[in-house]
Amino acid sequence: GGGGAMEASAKGAFVLGNLAEVVERVLRFLPTKALLRAACVCRLWRECARRILRGRQRVAWVSALEPGATDSHALVRALARELEEVRVLPQTVLYIADAETFSGHEECHEQKKARKRNSKETAIALEKLLPKRCQVLGLVTPGIVVTPMGSSSNQPQEIEEGEAGFALLFPKIDGVKIQTFHFSKDSKNRVFDESKFAEAGLKNNPDLRVVLLFGYNSWKSGATRFLHQIVNPLNEKSIILAGGQVESFTSLTSENNTAQPGDACGVVGLAFSGPQIQSATVLLDQDVADERTAEAAMQRLKAANIPECNTIGFMFACIGRGYRHYKTKRNMEADAFRKFFPSVPLFGFFGHGEIGCDRIVTGNFVLRECNDIKDDLLHGYTTVMTLIHLGSTK
Repeated sequence: GGGGAMEASAKGAFVLGNLAEVVERVLRFLPTKALLRAACVCRLWRECARRILRGRQRVAWVSALEPGATDSHALVRALARELEEVRVLPQTVLYIADAETFSGHEECHEQKKARKRNSKETAIALEKLLPKRCQVLGLVTPGIVVTPMGSSSNQPQEIEEGEAGFALLFPKIDGVKIQTFHFSKDSKNRVFDESKFAEAGLKNNPDLRVVLLFGYNSWKSGATRFLHQIVNPLNEKSIILAGGQVESFTSLTSENNTAQPGDACGVVGLAFSGPQIQSATVLLDQDVADERTAEAAMQRLKAANIPECNTIGFMFACIGRGYRHYKTKRNMEADAFRKFFPSVPLFGFFGHGEIGCDRIVTGNFVLRECNDIKDDLLHGYTTVMTLIHLGSTK
């Protein structure tokens, strides 16, 4: 009996050491962190792991909705826990957390006294959990819009108060380039050097499809004028622009070694390039104030016919909207989105101003007729809803 077991073991070792088809089928069951550890076993396993990772091109996310009494923010705890099971290798990460608890006061039970979280410490803790080579853009906002983990069809939540956050994990996607950028206002020069657009992939780039823009420190003198200097050159019918004014930005990996003045203002964001990308935005203005008008806006977005597979939804809303705007009815706009897009995850924030308009980019079709008048992209007391389709999955 012992000889038979040894023979079977030897055959098993031969199969797992020589037959790539079998090894690859087994390794496909592993989440990414375990897969990377398995890739260290031998050359065959390394090649199999690489092929598996190349095939994992769907965006993943980690949601944080449970406040706690520990030193760390809920998003740090959720990311530390959930990254063990994530099935993508992040190349770009966008995380957004609530301003109130990300760097606010909390009760520390071990020391029996209140302490103030340091936002930079929290940002560093988040970045340490992620691969060293991935781009990270971290934002802090007054409120959060997030889809709970588990399924893209889970009901998105508008978290206007309390501890919450999310991290979108973008893997390397064939035919798609995602690039972070940062433009900081130079107090010495009133005119923005537009040559910086080319470095960020925002100029002379025929494949540019979507730009998510986030202004910070909007209360500073000259901040609005600076935002116009960034937005106006990008205000083209062939590009989707969406975003808003945030409380602050805490992470931008390419900027970590460059100290920024605490009261400086500027713009950070993500540029999405690739011929397979499709996108659309609609603007919910102040007149959208009940369920019927909110759903009418979603119908406009639905009419764009953006494929819903491998698509992400974004919601950038004014802090003055939410349940206050809808006469104490909560989650109105997220519910309306889910009604028309049952399988698209939704993410975003409540902020201090919105960027966007009604616009669709799928081939040559746009939502409304083109004319010589540029769209007004900067708003207040509105909501911008955006879809980004990253192409068909294998």
